[in-house]
Amino acid sequence: MHALLKFSHAVDRLNALVGRYVIWLILGSTLISGINAIVRKAFNYSSNAYLEVQWYLFAAAFLLAAGYTLLHGEHVRIDVVSGHLSKRKQIWIDVIGFALFLTPVCLTILWYGIPFFLQGWRSGEMSNNPGGLVRWPIYLMMPLGVALLLLQGWSELIKRIAFLKGLIEDPTVKKVEKTAEEELAESIRREAEQAGKL
Repeated sequence: MHALLKFSHAVDRLNALVGRYVIWLILGSTLISGINAIVRKAFNYSSNAYLEVQWYLFAAAFLLAAGYTLLHGEHVRIDVVSGHLSKRKQIWIDVIGFALFLTPVCLTILWYGIPFFLQGWRSGEMSNNPGGLVRWPIYLMMPLGVALLLLQGWSELIKRIAFLKGLIEDPTVKKVEKTAEEELAESIRREAEQAGKL
């Protein structure tokens, strides 16, 4: 179980890293949308490439952040029934969900998604829109995003089983992270302590 927990920790770090940088795709999509609107109104010029690249960026952010979202327990949950159950029963529902639902769905999407991406890549498929973009980069986001989600699902499954065995604390409890202000105050305090030692 120790090796599985190490694997789980590595997957958590990977999805945390991906999530930290994927947010910038939303900013990129927003900026391109704004610039496209300004150029269209001011110069009466537009291109389908501008529209498609913002769709690509948004879709990539959505797909690549799925594992990050699961890591932080932010996926939509229906707790009407499970909210009234004991913690162990809630964990068992998660175990069944990750093992019997999430895993097969992700594997099925990968089974069909990888050949779909490869076909688009080999053919150099282009958008049907005039001035549109090549399609394979966005087709790649589907298997990448689903693979990250699958890995995170397995990580969560490992943590739930470890909790049921009494090896770790409850993985469903959200840890309170420090706010930016608290981190800044702590940084200032450390610098002041180090300056006092000099």
